[in-house]
Amino acid sequence: MKEYITIIGGGLAGCEAAYQVAKRGIKVKLFEMKPKKFSPAHSNKDLAEIVCSNSFKSNLLTNACGLLKEELRRLDSLLIKIADETGVPAGQALAVDREEFSHKVTESIKNNELIEIINEEVTDIEDIAKEGIVIVATGPLTSDGLAKQIQEITGQDKLYFYDAAAPIVSKDSINFDIAFYGDRYSQEKRKEETIEQWKKRIAKQESEEQSYINLPMSKEEYERFWQELVNAEVVTLHEFEKRELFEGCMPIEIMAKRGIDTLRFGPLKPVGFDDPRTAKRPYALVQLRQDDKQASIYNLVGFQTNLKYGEQKRVFSMIPGLENAEFVKYGVMHRNTYINSSKLLDETYNLKTNKNIYCAGQITGVEGYVESISSGLVAGLNAVCRWQNFGKRGLGDGEKNHDIVFSEFTVIGALAKYISTPNEKFQPMNANFGILPELEGKKIKDKKVRYMKLAERSITNITKI
Repeated sequence: MKEYITIIGGGLAGCEAAYQVAKRGIKVKLFEMKPKKFSPAHSNKDLAEIVCSNSFKSNLLTNACGLLKEELRRLDSLLIKIADETGVPAGQALAVDREEFSHKVTESIKNNELIEIINEEVTDIEDIAKEGIVIVATGPLTSDGLAKQIQEITGQDKLYFYDAAAPIVSKDSINFDIAFYGDRYSQEKRKEETIEQWKKRIAKQESEEQSYINLPMSKEEYERFWQELVNAEVVTLHEFEKRELFEGCMPIEIMAKRGIDTLRFGPLKPVGFDDPRTAKRPYALVQLRQDDKQASIYNLVGFQTNLKYGEQKRVFSMIPGLENAEFVKYGVMHRNTYINSSKLLDETYNLKTNKNIYCAGQITGVEGYVESISSGLVAGLNAVCRWQNFGKRGLGDGEKNHDIVFSEFTVIGALAKYISTPNEKFQPMNANFGILPELEGKKIKDKKVRYMKLAERSITNITKI
């Protein structure tokens, strides 16, 4: 057995796994092909690059992803710690400054004496696994060469879906004669204000720290925008034979084609807001979320897209307040690859057919930043157990070592169980309360009360390792 554990991929899962392994005194060789080679969606040379959105979702314990973050905090997750340190205003959610987050993760990993970063592409896992333990955390954009070998090792066809990212605009280019600050939750608490009180507060909000910029739309403005959106030109993904879309990251133009009011009940819902110009609820409302600590750039919430760049500029500039918008980054769509974990992995993210190989991150079918970090932590801890047990007792591939299996009452454990449970219609999964076992006794009708009970049960089942 080699004196180190190999980790392939320096994304969220790979970096978390590397930290957890090194924390326990074991050397790590972390392979990351950047900056020598970039995937179609990556551009930052640092580790743990965030591509689609800067949001790690809700911090509330009554939200499954918020609970998952709390579980990870209690288990000393490096990446959640850095996410907390690099947070930007986002209401009740945790959003980060992308550049600062990736830079801090990179520095933390680089400064760890037990971790060696090797900037090379890996295309041969089997040779590494013959004499050592390897964690494959290459993410949903695994290079073609490695993806081909993974397919050969697992004996399964590749599965994939299409994922999309939203565009980002410069704050200075937003028209604040129309735009206003505020988040939905705080707005709903202010319904008793008079119109004059409302206007005075809105007038001074620009100097305050605010989570979102809001762009109200009238019925006529929305319908014109919708008409152009559903007829806009998209990028043709002709090189792929299938187009499967993940509902959690649906391109806005696809969502719009489901009906003229679909967006108004989705990312453009106006609930909880009044237009300061009229003191009435707008017909639709676009939200922009702060994307860096300087509050100089904002991303269009829910505007993941596959429109051509020119079409993004033309159509999204029709949104009132964005008529002169400067697009710092356009939205992109890319293929995400994942394996059929329900047949291939166990609850420790260990490959059933080769106990020296672990997988982590979105390649396993966990969907989302925090979920990927969770899988990296579990895979890292279990790779350590196998390494330690192998050294002590000379375990072979056919023998069972002491796995760390998290309780299914925790979100960490429920995700691990979901991806490892046989399922003929296996699809990527976000953290959600639906994958947790029901509470014992009579069902609690109030969702917030029920979710808090689930959260309390989860916290009691998390043990520091």
